[in-house]
Amino acid sequence: MEDTRAHKKVEGELQGEARRTFVRALLGELRALERMVAEDTFERGVSRIGAEQEIFLVDSAYHPAPGALKILEKIKDSHYTTELGLFNLEMNADPQPFAGKGLANMEAQIAELVAKVRTTAEELGYQPVLAGILPTIGKTDLGLNSMVPNPRYQMLNRAMNHARGEAFDFSIRGLDELVVKHDSVMVEACNASFQVHLQIAEPERFAHYYNVAQLLLAPVLAAGTNSPVLFGRRLWAETRIALFEQACDIRTPGLHLRDASGRVSFGRSWLKGSVADVFKENLTHFRALVGTEIDEDAMDMLDEGKAPDLKALRLHNGTIYRWNRACYGISESGKPHLRIELRILPSGPSVADEVANAAFWLGLMSELTHTLDEVPSHIRFEDAKANLYAAARDGLGARFTWLDGEEILAQTLILDHLIPLARKGLARAEVDPDDAERYLGILDKRVRALQTGSAWTLRSLAAMGDRGTAGSRATALVAATIARQKGDAPVAEWAPATLDENDSARTGFQKVSQYMRTTVFTVLPDDPLEYVADLMNWERIRHVPVEDERGRLVGLVTSRSILRHFTERMSQRDLSAGGGAVSDVMKTKLHTVTPDTPTRDAIALMQQHRVGCLPVVQDGHIVAIVTEEDFVGLVGKVLDGTAE
Repeated sequence: MEDTRAHKKVEGELQGEARRTFVRALLGELRALERMVAEDTFERGVSRIGAEQEIFLVDSAYHPAPGALKILEKIKDSHYTTELGLFNLEMNADPQPFAGKGLANMEAQIAELVAKVRTTAEELGYQPVLAGILPTIGKTDLGLNSMVPNPRYQMLNRAMNHARGEAFDFSIRGLDELVVKHDSVMVEACNASFQVHLQIAEPERFAHYYNVAQLLLAPVLAAGTNSPVLFGRRLWAETRIALFEQACDIRTPGLHLRDASGRVSFGRSWLKGSVADVFKENLTHFRALVGTEIDEDAMDMLDEGKAPDLKALRLHNGTIYRWNRACYGISESGKPHLRIELRILPSGPSVADEVANAAFWLGLMSELTHTLDEVPSHIRFEDAKANLYAAARDGLGARFTWLDGEEILAQTLILDHLIPLARKGLARAEVDPDDAERYLGILDKRVRALQTGSAWTLRSLAAMGDRGTAGSRATALVAATIARQKGDAPVAEWAPATLDENDSARTGFQKVSQYMRTTVFTVLPDDPLEYVADLMNWERIRHVPVEDERGRLVGLVTSRSILRHFTERMSQRDLSAGGGAVSDVMKTKLHTVTPDTPTRDAIALMQQHRVGCLPVVQDGHIVAIVTEEDFVGLVGKVLDGTAE
């Protein structure tokens, strides 16, 4: 089965002669691209738009489901392809003329593609979700067994791990803080995006178009954030930005003093020259990680009056993830063309919201590329870059340094300045006026209400408060998202998610992660028992895990064992100072579960061994605890058979 698009295919790892051959092909194709620029061979006067829609697949418990290949096998449609994870899917909308009904046609096709996945997925017990980061995704979902078994992904993972030489470190601080290590690039699969393509009608002005696109990254992102939660932590308004940059950062940590760019980045400077300079910078700063068989000579193709595929250059470009990517393609007419791919936007919250984001960007591109003389003299590159990260962290609350040094809040800039400019730009591009008003109206309402997808998520979590567990709240978020996406109302009209929308208890597919409590109080084996007794009293808990100095689970202390110990001492009239050590009473023969353990199995384990608590363990370390009280309500359904 063909599960990857042709330009993504790879043939082998780059070593020895294979590396030399591929790099020579890259150099040859770069020279061919420079010749095409010099000879002005690109299609001009044509403005097309396109989009790539990425989604998550979840099971009946609203957790990631590895169903991509099964769905592709049933759908058999070239509009669909794989992404990195088996729980991801990518859909590719057909190119549309920017003018007229292009935006509306884009929305209609994406909605149709999503609906087709929904129908097929439900037959297999899955559901699709449009989200920048899935709230229920966990580290256990990111093993190599969840990677699509495609040579491209496997080779990229090996090459990136080899280049880095050690585990990937992730550190993101927002309302909460996330610090975690992972041993593969699968963390990248936590991200899903909505990528918008714009074919450049004036190829000779590509650098200007690209610089305008760079300028616009920050306000466009601020209006469209949808990824505030990862692994149960509330982080940035658009956490994808930090996560993706760190997931693909193969620079050796000790060499960060070198002026080297990560493979995911805003870039190094304003673009000067032509599109060839972007690809030249790719070759200069980023080594080739994977290769493919090259079956044409680009220069010979040009001599014959044909457009070369530039397969090597495009493959290498596909392993460098600029937030604005320069793209080369061949139109149906056979003429080569240039595009800019906007990669900053997250998937969701609704298809209507996504196309509204696209209309905002496209309208601004249309207007500013014609009315702004050039970008670098109006704003420093460093300020444009700082704006992007401010938008990623703070969304509509970000403060920007805008053109000519103006300091302005994102919400004010968008409402007072940019939406009017986008309206003019859509009119300039001859977009259907009703469509322009509809999409910019969706965006305007969202920005005025300060209800992006990220804001909706955080407000929903705040409304749920401390009720339930972190897992059940995350599940309710996903359930509510799916329910609202089926209606395709824009996020500005969404009511907050509520805990009772978590209906996964009616199925037999819940996981421990939905019920476990991640606030865990632990002690060391040498701690005094009086400390454990006080800890239990202060926090109203009956079970305390015991860790060693390296954080590995070695035992468990129960309130019953503490009570028994002190009762025996009192009966023996042992009133000497000190009550002993934790190691004197802790249980060392433990029954444990993982976050992915089905709740049925966890309940059965408790019943079989007559225990009231199960430590939740991952890689030998305790990450949470689940008690019989956490399963109250569910137990009855399981025992009487009402849980499906």
